[in-house]
Amino acid sequence: MKILVSGILAGAYALAMVASAEERGSSALWPRHTIDSADKSMGKLGADGVRLADADSDGLLDVVTGWENGDAIRVCLNPGPEKTKEPWPGFTVGRVAGAEDAVFCDLDADGVLDVVSCTEGKTRTVFVHWAPHPGGGYSDSASWKTESVPVLKQQQMWMYCLPFDVNADGRDDLILGSKNEGATVGWLEQPTQNPRDLSTWRYHSLYEAGWIMSIRADDLDGDGDLDVIFSDRKGNSTGVWWLRNEGKAGAPETGSIFAKPERLGLEGEEVMFVDVADIDGDGRLDIAAAIKPDRVALLRQPKDGVQGAWRESVQMINVPQDRFGTAKAVRVADLDLDGNVDLAVTCENAMGKLSGCFAINLSQTDGKFQAIGYRDISGSEGVKYDRMELLDLDGDGDLDLMTCEERTNLGVFWYENPAR
Repeated sequence: MKILVSGILAGAYALAMVASAEERGSSALWPRHTIDSADKSMGKLGADGVRLADADSDGLLDVVTGWENGDAIRVCLNPGPEKTKEPWPGFTVGRVAGAEDAVFCDLDADGVLDVVSCTEGKTRTVFVHWAPHPGGGYSDSASWKTESVPVLKQQQMWMYCLPFDVNADGRDDLILGSKNEGATVGWLEQPTQNPRDLSTWRYHSLYEAGWIMSIRADDLDGDGDLDVIFSDRKGNSTGVWWLRNEGKAGAPETGSIFAKPERLGLEGEEVMFVDVADIDGDGRLDIAAAIKPDRVALLRQPKDGVQGAWRESVQMINVPQDRFGTAKAVRVADLDLDGNVDLAVTCENAMGKLSGCFAINLSQTDGKFQAIGYRDISGSEGVKYDRMELLDLDGDGDLDLMTCEERTNLGVFWYENPAR
């Protein structure tokens, strides 16, 4: 009798766990709030990426986006929690074709954030959109000036930009990644005088690339300075790579503060956008990577440090292809406030009834992670989503999800987390 009761209880527990996972996967969709809508007449077609910074110095994070299928480079100013569900005040800082990335950066050190955009297609150029100097009317589109960087003009299909002081001279340089023929990861060196003279900027290659997706700055080895992590999805060098900060300029391998690029893992995988976070709570930074078409990889930092064997700690989490599109980007956070790590995932190719944005609830047992539930966020609207940011936009204490959608022109928007 005791054995029979135990069996019944065990079976009931298993059914409860399955029911819990199913319940998590079928909860109501997250409400969507538009930040900047598509508008062909304004060059706003095919929003491609969201990058954040406090552009107007009000303590709130604003967003810049390049509209790839139009030509607008747009800044939208965060109106604060009370108005964040309404369209945000926005303005165009420049118009360039084929934008793949746009990022804030104060390149001339005047205290005002400029914008840098990267383009592919026929344009294949990096542009600086110079903001008006202090007091010049930041949100006045006519006050902005767009110039191309001569040394990079029509040289490569530029995909991503990370502002970073690469030679430790106190001025921001630009780390850039590109794709296809002649692709590289390299750095654009700021001159010692007059940064607005773009003819004096110089490019230094660090790595021959296939198709760069992410470039991140994080202190991966915990030594107090920022390293760079990047992902390459195509060619002979696919995987996740590390540029270790050696703490001084002029490293013999690169002529910068970086050591020679080192691959950490995922060789042979089509690695899309990555996130860097302490996934397992051991105090060391790990890496999560979206793997096209149908997985998320968790690379946990070895106990002996970054230069240990990362491949021994890789775990793959499945993305069910009957419910979701192909994996594009991933972020790590506790989305439902239950104290456990979750994964937010955006997708491409979310055709028909497939969802393009969802969350994975994780459970950790004996050092191993497993998916215990998949929660749809977006529903079937949208086809091609991009990188995302997690931040509390409505001030209620949980993390909302900001992203954009390129194919059906949902524009730039955020999903409201219902946890609170």
